Amino acid sequence: MPNYNLHQHSVFSDGKEEPLNYVEKAIELNFTAVGFTEHSPLPFNTPFSLKEDNIQNYIDEIDFLKKKFSNKLEIYRALEMDFVPYISEDFEYWRKACKTDYLIGSVHLVSSSKENPLWFTDGPDPDIYDQGLEEFFGGDIKKAVTTFYHQTNQMIETQEFDVIGHFDKIKMHNANRFFTDEDVWYRKLIDETIELIKSKNLIAEINTRGLYKKRCDKLFPDDYALYKLKENNIPILISSDAHKAHEINELFPQTVVYLKNIGFREMMMFSNDKWEITELN
Repeated sequence: MPNYNLHQHSVFSDGKEEPLNYVEKAIELNFTAVGFTEHSPLPFNTPFSLKEDNIQNYIDEIDFLKKKFSNKLEIYRALEMDFVPYISEDFEYWRKACKTDYLIGSVHLVSSSKENPLWFTDGPDPDIYDQGLEEFFGGDIKKAVTTFYHQTNQMIETQEFDVIGHFDKIKMHNANRFFTDEDVWYRKLIDETIELIKSKNLIAEINTRGLYKKRCDKLFPDDYALYKLKENNIPILISSDAHKAHEINELFPQTVVYLKNIGFREMMMFSNDKWEITELN
């Protein structure tokens, strides 16, 4: 199974433990690398974003750990960039400010225009998803999901980053209630996004968090989207999106078996400051 995890959150954003705890757990598991991917700062208060006045502390802490454990583990500082049109800074701004090794691009907050409030599609509470669907989109799930994917596409087209994070996570709180993976309109949205992912040479994250947290019965992405990634030969990265140290390898063995059964044979890793292909095993 992968002996590295490149998507995890510490107390610098919405994780629950200090970075040192993740490093110590990684060493215990004989990992070769870990990457911290705190949620990027946003120009309004959130319970999950890295605070702008804490950026230097984040830089200093990861630099300290890199130096202290340099003979045991590769440690990387990254960001999971939250893309909100007209609101969030360009990714390059925070790449430079946080001196990152790589970036993950994700959509968690959805807005159809500059004037509209933000629909939070993530988190543990499905009621927030349902309330936003009704309040911001009049209960029109097709309009809401289309907005999510168009915002994702806008991120791909306008921003520079390395990995696209959990790009079908919009299905999590849906739980097959309002739409299904079989809907033609939904598959067309997936096709459009995957075409853009391929055109930009992005890595697609295979995220295990929804499954091990029992918020979803699938990986992100899974079903039609996952098979389309394979069909288009888009490189993948398995990650646990850990918010606690013990989660850094959650469901990795099962995910490898599942992906190999689909036909995947390779995955990406970040080592010596560059992306490399490695065998899926």
